[in-house]
Amino acid sequence: MRKVIGIGETVLDIIFKNGKPIEAVPGGSSFNAVISLGRAGVNASFISEAGNDRIGEYVIQFLRDNGVNADNVSIFPESKSPLSLAFLDENNNADYIFYKDHPHDQLEFATPEINPGDIVLFGSFFALNPVVRPQVAGFLEYAKNHGAILYYDINFRASHQNEIMKITPNLIENLEYADFVRGSHEDFGILYKKPEADKVYNAEISFYCKKFICTQGAEPVEVRAENGFAKSYPSEKMKPVSTIGAGDNFNAGFVFGLIKDGITREDIDRGLSEAQWDSLLKSAQEFSTECCKDIYNYVSKEFGEEKKKEL
Repeated sequence: MRKVIGIGETVLDIIFKNGKPIEAVPGGSSFNAVISLGRAGVNASFISEAGNDRIGEYVIQFLRDNGVNADNVSIFPESKSPLSLAFLDENNNADYIFYKDHPHDQLEFATPEINPGDIVLFGSFFALNPVVRPQVAGFLEYAKNHGAILYYDINFRASHQNEIMKITPNLIENLEYADFVRGSHEDFGILYKKPEADKVYNAEISFYCKKFICTQGAEPVEVRAENGFAKSYPSEKMKPVSTIGAGDNFNAGFVFGLIKDGITREDIDRGLSEAQWDSLLKSAQEFSTECCKDIYNYVSKEFGEEKKKEL
C-alpha cells in the first residue's frame, strides 16, 4: 500500500474572532494535511518535533487518534511547543502571530522506509529553515533516490520577509527536488514581488520544476506544466467559516487524488494528461472547500469516511 510521509512543524493554533479566543487546535502546514489524509484512510506518517509539555503530548496523541503514524515525532527535554495565534477577519481569513522557541530546533528522526510511488509532502518555512536544513535536505535526497513523489508547498509568510536572501539557496534546492510545486499568489508576491502565475512560472519555477499550481484564495487555481499545459480551475463560491487550513487541505486533496487515481512516478515523468490534472484538481478543491466549512484545520471525520470508499 502506498504511503504519504509529511515532514514539518507542529504548532497549537489558537483562533481568535472579534478579539476573543474561540478555539485551540493542533496545526502546522504538513500536519494539517496528514490529519486529513489519515481521516480519509490514507496510510500516512509524520516527521516532526514536539515540545516536552502538555501541548506536545496532545499533538502526538491527536496524530495517532486520526490514524497517522507519529513514531518519528521527536521530543527534546527542554523544548516548549510552538504557538500560533490566528486572528479571523470579517471574511474569516486569518492574520497570524507565531511564538516559537527557535534555539531548540533540532529534528532528529530515524528515516522511515520509502518505496517507489510513496509521496512526501513538505513545505513552509520549516523546509527552508537553516537550523534543520541538513536533516530536511538529507531526507528529501533519500526520498527522491528511493522513487518517492515529492510535493512542495512553498507557503512563505510575510513574517520571514527579511530572510529571503538567506533562504534562497534552500528554496531553489527544494524546487529542484519537487515533482509538484504549489504556492499562493501571496507567497509569490512576498518572494518574487510578482503574484501572477505565468510570470512566476516562467521566470522562477519552470527551470527547476515543470508542474506548478498557483492558488489565489477565492479566485481560480492556475496550473502550468510541461508541453505548454495551462489551465484555470474556478473555485467554488462559498462563505468560509475559516480559511486557516484551506491551502493545507488543497495539498491533502491533491495527494489523495494521486493515490486514488493510481498516478505513478512514470506518469509524472511522462507528463500528466488533461484528464489526470482535472481529476487531481477536483480532489484538491473538494478537500479545501470541506475544510473551510468549519473552524478546524482539517476535513471532517464524516467527509473522511466517505473518501475511504474511493480508495
